[in-house]
Amino acid sequence: MKHTGFSSGRTRKLKDFSDGSVRRRVMLTVISIVTGFFLWYFITLIPSINTFLASPGQVLSALVSESKADGRYFQDIYISLKRVLAGYFLAFVCAVPVAFLMGWYPVVRNLIEPWIQFFRTIPPIALIPLVILALGLGESAKYTIIFLAAFMVMVVTIYQGVREVDKTYIKAAYTFGAKDWNLFFDIMIPSSFPFILVGARLGMAASLTTLIAAELTGTIYGLGARIQGAQQFMNTSVVLLGIITIGIIGYVLDKLLLLAEKKLTSWK
Repeated sequence: MKHTGFSSGRTRKLKDFSDGSVRRRVMLTVISIVTGFFLWYFITLIPSINTFLASPGQVLSALVSESKADGRYFQDIYISLKRVLAGYFLAFVCAVPVAFLMGWYPVVRNLIEPWIQFFRTIPPIALIPLVILALGLGESAKYTIIFLAAFMVMVVTIYQGVREVDKTYIKAAYTFGAKDWNLFFDIMIPSSFPFILVGARLGMAASLTTLIAAELTGTIYGLGARIQGAQQFMNTSVVLLGIITIGIIGYVLDKLLLLAEKKLTSWK
């Protein structure tokens, strides 16, 4: 009897889709970072590239000098981080109930969803003139820009999670006499919880990518302001230092949210 390609008589080993051991992950991460730094170093040995891309040594020197300048570097980190977290947490607190209302009530969904879809396609930087006219050049304008960017990402993601809840569970619960609040707390929230956490991670990324745009609203403090000031003087080492700092902050915050996601969804 002729066998097909899937019944060759030899048992195939199941592919390992796990993340591997902690030691292996750490080793691969270290290799990736070291390789990246070596590539960066060798690329900047080319004079034409080094004119706009500072070398690792130049960035390290900028870090030392900026750290010694009355602690200004760490003050900028603190101010920018405060702006990001304030706008982000406000967006999260608003996005969760709005997303659940849109997913639960068709009337609310039909009223709000067109505006959500409209505004989420507009870059936050395009709203800066209006925000400045409405709120001035204070901190509230910066919080607003970051809030808008994070809110649009999170509300769409969480709303999609609410829509993906298996309706079979809801119908079965109704059959056994469950009330609306039972459905909400016992079915809707647990089922959409992974989407809430994914939305939280995406919202954090949106907050950080909007930071520089938010700090265009008139300020001399913050990483975005530092990058813009260094750009005017063609100080590429300080520009790159600010970019790397934002990247490291984003990486650390994303890992913390990922750790929280694993802990809070261990029941899955």
